[in-house]
Amino acid sequence: MENNKRKTVIQAIKFVLFSASAGLIQAGVFALLMDVIKAFGRRYWPCYLIALICSVVWNFTLNRNFTFRSAANVPVAMMKILAYYCVFTPLSTWWGDALEGIGWNPYVILILTMFINLITEFCVYKFIVFRRTEDTLKPRKSTENPAET
Repeated sequence: MENNKRKTVIQAIKFVLFSASAGLIQAGVFALLMDVIKAFGRRYWPCYLIALICSVVWNFTLNRNFTFRSAANVPVAMMKILAYYCVFTPLSTWWGDALEGIGWNPYVILILTMFINLITEFCVYKFIVFRRTEDTLKPRKSTENPAET
C-alpha cells in the first residue's frame, strides 16, 4: 500500500512538471495569438482553444511516455482524452468568455482555468486513460551492438 502511495505521489509530481511545460506552451501560444498577432480581434475563446490544443498534444505525449509509462493503444488513449476535452473545453471556453465579458483579465482567467485543468486531467489520466496500463511501456532497445564498440 505504501508503495502505491509513493508511486502516485511521484506520478503527481511528474505530471505537474510536465503540465507546467504544457502550460508554458499554452500561455505562449495564447499570448502570441492574443497580443502579438492580435488574431481573431483579441477574442478570448479562439486564442484559448488553439493554445489548449497545442498544450494537450504536448502533455499527452510526455505523460504517456514518462509519467504513466503506458503502452496503451495510443488512438484509444487519445480518444479517452478527447472525451474529457469534449466536456472540459466547451465549459472552460464558456466560462472564460463569460468572465472576460464582465471585465476579468484574460490572463487571470487562463491561469485559473489551467489550474482546474491540471487537477481534473490528472484524475482522468490516472483513473481512466492509463488505469490498467501503467508501467507497461518497455524501454526501446538500442540498434547498436554493445559488443562491437
